[in-house]
Amino acid sequence: MAAAGLRECSRAVIPYVVGGRPQVAAGQLHLAAVAVKLVSAWVRAFTDKIRYGVIVANALESALKKLEASPTDNTLLKQIKDLESQSLGITPELQISRMFEGGVTTVVGCLGTDGFTRTVESVLMKAKSIRHQGASAWIWTGAYQVPAPTITGEIGKDLALIEEVVGVGELAISDHRSSCPSTDELIRIAAHARVGGMLGKKAGIVNVHMGDARDPFRPIYEAVEKSMLKYKQFLPTHCNRNDYIFEDSKNYGKQGYIDITTSSWPYFTDEEVKPSRALKMLIESGVPVSNITFSSDSCGSLPGFDEQGNLVRLEMGQPSSNLRELRDTVLQERIPIETALKVLTSNAASILKLPGKGFISNDMDADILFLNSGMEMVHLLAMGKWVVRDGIVLTRGTYE
Repeated sequence: MAAAGLRECSRAVIPYVVGGRPQVAAGQLHLAAVAVKLVSAWVRAFTDKIRYGVIVANALESALKKLEASPTDNTLLKQIKDLESQSLGITPELQISRMFEGGVTTVVGCLGTDGFTRTVESVLMKAKSIRHQGASAWIWTGAYQVPAPTITGEIGKDLALIEEVVGVGELAISDHRSSCPSTDELIRIAAHARVGGMLGKKAGIVNVHMGDARDPFRPIYEAVEKSMLKYKQFLPTHCNRNDYIFEDSKNYGKQGYIDITTSSWPYFTDEEVKPSRALKMLIESGVPVSNITFSSDSCGSLPGFDEQGNLVRLEMGQPSSNLRELRDTVLQERIPIETALKVLTSNAASILKLPGKGFISNDMDADILFLNSGMEMVHLLAMGKWVVRDGIVLTRGTYE
């Protein structure tokens, strides 16, 4: 996620730690609960503790000792991941430099709208390419349509046999572009995803595209009521696309997961709820923070339709929107940084069961974002390698 106006970090000393002094227990530091202030001179010392992109034992403990002696103006954050990135589709493919410009180190790609002329195999190969270039990537099998396009011919097989597949989606409901799956079809898809996930040790959940229809969560409610499935078998996205869907999200989110799309703001300010504001209202309404995620829908098309259903506008999501909304959540909505971070880091990693992601601790992947006090990106590590230093992108894609 890229912040506007990148600049060198300030060298002024600010002697405090956001969220209180960090504590290390059982060798781990859960940075969803705290963001720490680090001295710039410590950066090299910390990366010396990284081997093959993995944080090794005692790196955090030694870092914290240096922190006590030298607090500064840089904030260390865990890796930020984007759980819905349309890395390949009707819009241009995602370039790895755009990921890094936006502070993103991990993406989960999907087909989205075009499950007719594009294939899940193409998304898989894009994920492999992103991994080869130094970032992290997983994918959703399927698309808007039902039956869901797959690689092996079965949703469950894709999840069980293909390492990069974490679930099925982005399956569309309550939308004029949806295949309008019946309740039984939705149950069958979710059940196969669940079993495939169990076999492959994956999340095995269904990423659901929410459209503009009234009572948009009704298909999910009916699927759960008619089966033994749980609400957390589904991850509805675009829950801030208009006022009435967002209002319904306040109730649904108390039982299941909800995802807020960051990139459609400020394109559709007359319709959508600003993500930073949405997070504050969801928390105030009693939705557990652990049930909320942000995603950019980067490289996904952002269409606008008139009252007759004609396409009158087409924009494209950008990874930078996540960092922008994180900044606004902290600086404008006054949500503590340790709370705001969760919707872009540990929540996504935990819900999707992404190994090595979401936390800074021993044996976790060394994906680390450094922000200054203005919530602007300064440095970025991806798998232990510097990809951004002093706001300058150092790593670009093969054909960029």
